[in-house]
Amino acid sequence: PAHAILSTLQIRKIQVQVTAVASPRNQYPIRKGQFLFVEAIRLICINLSQMEGKMKIHNLFVVLFALFGLVSAANAETRITYKSAKSTSSYYQMAVEIAEAMKAGSSGDIIVTVEESQGSVQNVMEAIGRTNNYVFTTPPVLIKLARGGKAMFKDKGNPRFDEVRALFPIPSLTMHFVMSEASGVTDFAGMEGKTILLGKGSFGAREGANYLKLFGLEGKVTLAEVELSNAVPALKNGQIDGFVTAGSYPAPNVIEAAASAGATVVSLNDEQVKASKRTRLVIPAGTYAGQTSDVVTTSLPVVAFTTTDMDDETAYQLTKTYWENKAKLGEAAKWWDGVSLEMLENILTDIHPGAKRYYQEAGASLAAHH
Repeated sequence: PAHAILSTLQIRKIQVQVTAVASPRNQYPIRKGQFLFVEAIRLICINLSQMEGKMKIHNLFVVLFALFGLVSAANAETRITYKSAKSTSSYYQMAVEIAEAMKAGSSGDIIVTVEESQGSVQNVMEAIGRTNNYVFTTPPVLIKLARGGKAMFKDKGNPRFDEVRALFPIPSLTMHFVMSEASGVTDFAGMEGKTILLGKGSFGAREGANYLKLFGLEGKVTLAEVELSNAVPALKNGQIDGFVTAGSYPAPNVIEAAASAGATVVSLNDEQVKASKRTRLVIPAGTYAGQTSDVVTTSLPVVAFTTTDMDDETAYQLTKTYWENKAKLGEAAKWWDGVSLEMLENILTDIHPGAKRYYQEAGASLAAHH
């Protein structure tokens, strides 16, 4: 087959890529390999049919030896598909940062390809059909809902959801209620009668609307018809008094609002945090310009998951490389500084055995369900 294919190529140099060849469910795939120039192999194959006896056998062995080298090179490289979020989101940026850190931290042995996504639900649903080293991000609660066929997964249950396994936590979705200095608002009660921008269709918009209802502000604030991408300009020109956003701190739009418009982030009290049924989170003083004290808010944990298709060694190396390079990630983007091993408690389902091996070596605290 190599002779038949290669002898038809009328070029001086060709590139050969070893593609995945696997057993059912792709349990033992040959990983995609590096691109190599094989001019010598092509020339030998073209002339195989013209040679006889020992010379032909000799050249055949040369071809087989070269192809064996290609497969060996392929096995030295681990390829990961990382399904993230919309390309304009902070989580897509995080995915790119993880991909770069994995490549650098593994000396090129781990190659992560980032894919755009429309959101966490899509990421979970794609676990049904994806195989091999598929990694995706989603709040842990969605895995429990998927397994139970509840909420957005009603009538969409699939045994594949039981094969999802956690790897490591990434920065959480953090609620920010940002108010302009001119508004004079320092708590939720002060928002009454103000113009607030929630945005549309996002987690932050839905969560923000829910909080306004929970805290007795539904119908008592004016909801601005402005895109969230225009929140900072609208805040600066007085078109709005505040906006709500959900992004890992420090959030870029909040940094800009605090620095250019003197905006502040409103803190929640203990009763409000409890009513939200979300995870309590503290944004440390000094995170944003003019922030002289800690801000208490809520968050929705986000975790990187895979499936049982990923072998233990790959999961171990992926998890180990992530944690060993987290400090460098934090040097480039401060939102990584908020991630710690303590966040493993936010994982509500099984952790991949390979990842668990790393956590046990690191002395991390694991729950019984992990």
